[in-house]
Amino acid sequence: MPIRIPDQLPASDVLRKENIFVMPESRASTQEIRPLKILILNLMPKKIETETQFLRLLSNSPLQLDIELLRIDDRPSKNTPEEHLNAFYRQFDKIKDRNFDGLIITGAPLGLVQFEDVAYWDHLQTIMTWAKHHVTSTLYVCWAAQAGLKLLYNLPKRTRKEKLSGVYHHDIHQPFHPILRGFDDTFLAPHSRYADFDADYLGEHTDLDILATSDVAGVYLASTKDKRNVFVTGHPEYDANTLHNEYVRDLGEGMEPMIPVNYYPNDNPDNLPRASWRSHGHLLFSNWLNYCVYQQTPFDLEHFSEDKFTKDD
Repeated sequence: MPIRIPDQLPASDVLRKENIFVMPESRASTQEIRPLKILILNLMPKKIETETQFLRLLSNSPLQLDIELLRIDDRPSKNTPEEHLNAFYRQFDKIKDRNFDGLIITGAPLGLVQFEDVAYWDHLQTIMTWAKHHVTSTLYVCWAAQAGLKLLYNLPKRTRKEKLSGVYHHDIHQPFHPILRGFDDTFLAPHSRYADFDADYLGEHTDLDILATSDVAGVYLASTKDKRNVFVTGHPEYDANTLHNEYVRDLGEGMEPMIPVNYYPNDNPDNLPRASWRSHGHLLFSNWLNYCVYQQTPFDLEHFSEDKFTKDD
């Protein structure tokens, strides 16, 4: 089944060339199907690139999805044309009275910034709190996972001494958990962060189900018992060349970044990197949509607040 996005969104052409079924709004409006309402809060600077990455993963599902894009505030963007933001993004005030089946909060390049110094921190907390009563399941990615742990468990910001960058092996811990359905015992996933997600620390200070970890990268995947909050500390949405572009950017800024681990063939940046994480990235998003969203969400979103989740709030 297709993802439903605005007809003129730049990602449409990219995804169609990849033979991904994208349904324009004009056609979807004629179908008598209740699509899942998915909201994406995009905190990344290069929003068009990030939109395409997440939409690609969301497309690998038999469910029809109605995608809406949310911006955190109205400050001008250095990396995305204002006309694009005005055309395709909504402000929180415009959607705050509605309910959604799923919410994805992306990462952000704020690894070395304290939460209270983030310009939109208060607003982000407002949105995360709103999601408790208006969203069936929220997926927190990378920096957003750290922010979500702060909001839900009051965990302080924990920062690594050196940036974690590369593609790491992970082990699964609850093979029969729905989010891990179909996962291999070990799998690869990319990371690019300063945040520290130590498995023992999260196990001691939260009631989360720890689903996948790395000896080097720590926790990769965790979920609340009710699957309404899912934390992904890496970047399963990354393209094959995203880590390379970040590495080249840091070199150009006079930094001395370490070569991303297990990424370039023979660890040589002159070699073309190849993605080794796509299959599990698609599987993760497909499982989230099916088991955390579709199987849990009320059919009538208008009755969300008095539905099955009311007793949990």
